Amino acid sequence: MTGKIVAFVDGSIYATSVCDHAAWISKRTGAPVQLVHVLRPGGAPALADPADPAPLGARSGVMEELAALDAQRARLMAAHGRALIDDARVLLEKAGVAEIAAELRQGDLLATVQAFEAEARVILLGKRGEDADQAMDHLGANLERIVRSCARPVFVASRAFRPIERVLVAYDGGVSAMKAVDHLSRSTLFPGLSVQIAAVGQATPEVKKGLEAARAMLAAAGIAAETTVLAGQPEAALRKLAEEEKFDLLVMGAYGHSRIRSLIIGSTTTATMRACKVPVVLIR
Repeated sequence: MTGKIVAFVDGSIYATSVCDHAAWISKRTGAPVQLVHVLRPGGAPALADPADPAPLGARSGVMEELAALDAQRARLMAAHGRALIDDARVLLEKAGVAEIAAELRQGDLLATVQAFEAEARVILLGKRGEDADQAMDHLGANLERIVRSCARPVFVASRAFRPIERVLVAYDGGVSAMKAVDHLSRSTLFPGLSVQIAAVGQATPEVKKGLEAARAMLAAAGIAAETTVLAGQPEAALRKLAEEEKFDLLVMGAYGHSRIRSLIIGSTTTATMRACKVPVVLIR
């Protein structure tokens, strides 16, 4: 598998973790890292066309002052963005990443992800953005939009990095779940890690057969994996297993046809990502 690790950094508390996870992926795969910071649009109203009727308040000179402040704010945001990129590059260099590129973009996060998607092996971003304290669902909304549209795996970094040794794979028998298993089997990221494949529900012959097929696919790629069937609701059961068995990474398909779908995408996505203490890889 080729391509860059496209890592989105911002001023949030997750930015350092994004860099740490990018370095971990790069060192295991040899892939270069592309750092990206997105400057969001916004600001004061623009000056009116002289040919247009003057808007209310225009004669006070406030519009001109607002435009000047907006221009200053844009310059400061750009300077801050460059500082974020520079600091992120330093973290990656200290971690031993050999090949690093960096770019400052302006606009919508999803549009920027789509612009880099073709050259990416994985899209990496933090669980929440720098406005998380003020707008709790800010990154949650962006995350859902990205997962719905992105054909590349989306790696959602947790708040703090810890060495990844144990991987939990959520399996529901659907197409996206098999894509997730196939991704593990072809990726150079996972060999040597401890892997467990978990289904939630009843241990029916069909479920056991599906788990065995997934285990065999990984075994053919040289990845030993255990299988298990969990009782209860998918969100609670997977979270409990991850915490009790000290898994370091959760991998799952981005869509499913069973109860696990509510965990992957939809109204519970933001709440699940907020509650999950380990990084998550979503594969559509």
